[in-house]
Amino acid sequence: MRTAEVKRRFLAHFEAAGHRVAAGAPLPADDPTLLFVNAGMVPFKPYLLGQRTPPGPRMTSVQKCVRTLDIDEVGKTTRHGTFFQMNGNFSFGDYFKEEAIALAWDLVVKPVADGGYGLDADRIWATVYRDDDEAYALWRDRIGLPEARIVRRGKADNFWSMGVPGPCGPCSELFYDRGPAYGRDGGPEVDEDRFLEFWNLVFMQYERGEGSGKEDYPVLGELPSRNIDTGMGLERMAVLLQGVDNLYEIDETRPVLDAAAELTGTAYRTEPDTDVRLRVIADHVRTALMMIGDGVTPANEGRGYVLRRILRRAVRGVRQLGYEDPALPHLLPVARDCMAPSYPELATDFERIASYAYGEEDAFRGTLRQGSALLGRALSGTSGPLPAGTAFRLHDTYGFPIDLTVEIAAERGLDVDVDGFRRLMAEQRRKARQDARAKKTGHADTGLYRSLLDAGGPTDWLAHDTLTAEATVLAVLRDGGPVDAAGESEIVTVVLDRTPFYAESGGQDSDAGTLRGTGFAAEVLDVQRPVKGLITHQVRITGGEIATGLRAHAEVDPEWRLGARQAHSGTHIVHAALRAALGPGAVQSGSYNRPGYLRLDFSWQGTLPDAARGEIEETANLAIRRDLPVEVRRMPLARARELGALALFGETYDDVVRVVEIGGAWSRELCGGTHVDHAAQVGSITLTGESSVGSGRRRVEAVTGLESFRYLARERDLVTEVAARLNAPRDRLPERVANLVEKLKEAERVNRLLRDQVAVAEAGIAAAQAEDAGGVRFAHAHTDAPPRRLAELIVDRLPERRPGVAAVTSPSGFVVAANQAAQDAGVSAGELVKTVLDGRGGGNARLAQGRPPGDASAALTVLARLLAASTDR
Repeated sequence: MRTAEVKRRFLAHFEAAGHRVAAGAPLPADDPTLLFVNAGMVPFKPYLLGQRTPPGPRMTSVQKCVRTLDIDEVGKTTRHGTFFQMNGNFSFGDYFKEEAIALAWDLVVKPVADGGYGLDADRIWATVYRDDDEAYALWRDRIGLPEARIVRRGKADNFWSMGVPGPCGPCSELFYDRGPAYGRDGGPEVDEDRFLEFWNLVFMQYERGEGSGKEDYPVLGELPSRNIDTGMGLERMAVLLQGVDNLYEIDETRPVLDAAAELTGTAYRTEPDTDVRLRVIADHVRTALMMIGDGVTPANEGRGYVLRRILRRAVRGVRQLGYEDPALPHLLPVARDCMAPSYPELATDFERIASYAYGEEDAFRGTLRQGSALLGRALSGTSGPLPAGTAFRLHDTYGFPIDLTVEIAAERGLDVDVDGFRRLMAEQRRKARQDARAKKTGHADTGLYRSLLDAGGPTDWLAHDTLTAEATVLAVLRDGGPVDAAGESEIVTVVLDRTPFYAESGGQDSDAGTLRGTGFAAEVLDVQRPVKGLITHQVRITGGEIATGLRAHAEVDPEWRLGARQAHSGTHIVHAALRAALGPGAVQSGSYNRPGYLRLDFSWQGTLPDAARGEIEETANLAIRRDLPVEVRRMPLARARELGALALFGETYDDVVRVVEIGGAWSRELCGGTHVDHAAQVGSITLTGESSVGSGRRRVEAVTGLESFRYLARERDLVTEVAARLNAPRDRLPERVANLVEKLKEAERVNRLLRDQVAVAEAGIAAAQAEDAGGVRFAHAHTDAPPRRLAELIVDRLPERRPGVAAVTSPSGFVVAANQAAQDAGVSAGELVKTVLDGRGGGNARLAQGRPPGDASAALTVLARLLAASTDR
């Protein structure tokens, strides 16, 4: 049974039992505590915690998940994978243990012909929490499972919590006996390879208190409403139904493994090390496909770094098996074909996905060449741990990941000072972020915002309907905590019960405007949504005192909003024009717009042709001239996808979404921003820049509306000024500038020749004046030009058969060169520079350089003494 069919049967079974089928959430978690969704229940946490009302009392889903804590175990065991799928059914205060157990058992043992999985009931074991007599009795009496196959286990194994105070409860797990070929008999407590866990039923009925670990916390009492959270591992069920040994061999993974084996000329199930690498490759290629499919792109931070690490581990695994050429173009399409039956969007969006993956591999192959050589030299020169500074330099300067440094060092039996590396990274991040959050309202703990949301309910958000609103001040926050009031000149965060201000999101900057009330006035600096449903306003109080409970008149600056609407609609127009010029693979991956300005990031390899840039700008302005209609509609997410509405990758959308159309299907996107009523209101769009923002990712920048006219006016004034200075008609400027450039190039060529002639003369003089230093001809000079060229010229003019060393000082550096005879006699330019400059320089035996010495004369004297004291002539 194919994995896609396992998924289909699960959803059909629970839908028939009255469950509402929920679409799986994207992998990037809509949760500040997680990078990725790592369990099937994560999207349902607000319902399970009582923070939001679920759309129905029974729900079911198949959720994509990523866990990387065990990434080093991938391939070594048969149970660890970075990407997996969790089938879940959930009850929010509806059914409880008896029906949850019955529903699971029915699907598992129901014959295949009747829509079930057809597992042998005599090979299924159940575990329950040690004190859960109710679950034990249900398995024994309701299901008919023999007591010998019902195992009581402790808190660490069969009691669930989220690791923090909140809901918790006993759980019951199902295991399948795969037979004696997989290990010892005796049930899951004896061997969990033979007895493979495939389903976990969590009975959420208690509240836990503070504590640590899986067992050290108190259970405080019953929850007011009991919930069910169950999860069936899709890959594990596929392992059982397909009769394979492990998750790397199911239909969604094994073809990638086989393709990697064929590509590298190896064979699976021959050598343990080879098997591990093939499994890593198969797992990581599939995981990367799913991550990029959900909008994650390679980066040096956060989710992007996890993706980068996974891609690079896959590429390195292929290289370790002997294949040096690009491998992902051979492997990623295989993973796509494996996963498309369950996720057809991977096929339709493959061009974008591949552009990021292939670009990352190309960049990493260059990194490997450079970084591996540097790391190899560093490791060959040490017998202890690799210093943190070396690991940090490899990461910071050459993009060599620390995990790869650790892996390569471990292969040579060496450690890396990882703690020191992390301290250096933390310091770098601290400096980089020191001022980055000054504008935002993220100083307060999200728990405070959630308590405000619980107390006052969600903010009545009116940004799409009006520019003004009468509101009540619900809270005033300063330095991360609530205060009763704040006075003139203070900058504080204000929470209102209703607001017309647009909160920064979807690439659109927040509104500007004012808050006024009896006895106070404030300028709105920033508007944010720190938790879903709550809007906060960062304000500067310009007069009086603002306090909790006061009434306020909130007013958006109409000119600001008009400019914001022009820029946001302009972003959609530029996106549509990009796709028209470059094809459907040029998909937006990020954007930012504020009044008069927009930038849009999109997937693309290489620079844009000049003709394409002109075509994009012309297409965008033609859409404005045609005054395409702008229509905003709300509809179910499924309907929006059917219509082909584009979504920003990595965003999480509700079941009902807002679709913005410009010219109907010409531009149709999911968007929560503010927009013009028709395209002509944008005014005009002028592209001002195009650049790279990462591997396989480009950025265009543009100005809109009045800023577009101002930009063109400045360009006109600049051309007029240049024409006047060159005394040339405007239409002759390109020709006149080209002539000037040619003249400058010729002048530079002549200057270069003259400099070379001067350097040759100086080198001859210095070589002729060389002194004897312990049998070495020592010549030196000073120059205001870059010193390296002069040092090479001098040493080349010293007698070839006699050891010779040249030293050149300059304001920009200190260079030492040694001829071959000197090197043969044991003289090393690199060691000389390090000694003279106390380690602040280096190079090889032939040529070395460092910073300018504080006292050039003293440095040359020390160098001459070193040569005179040297032996082995």
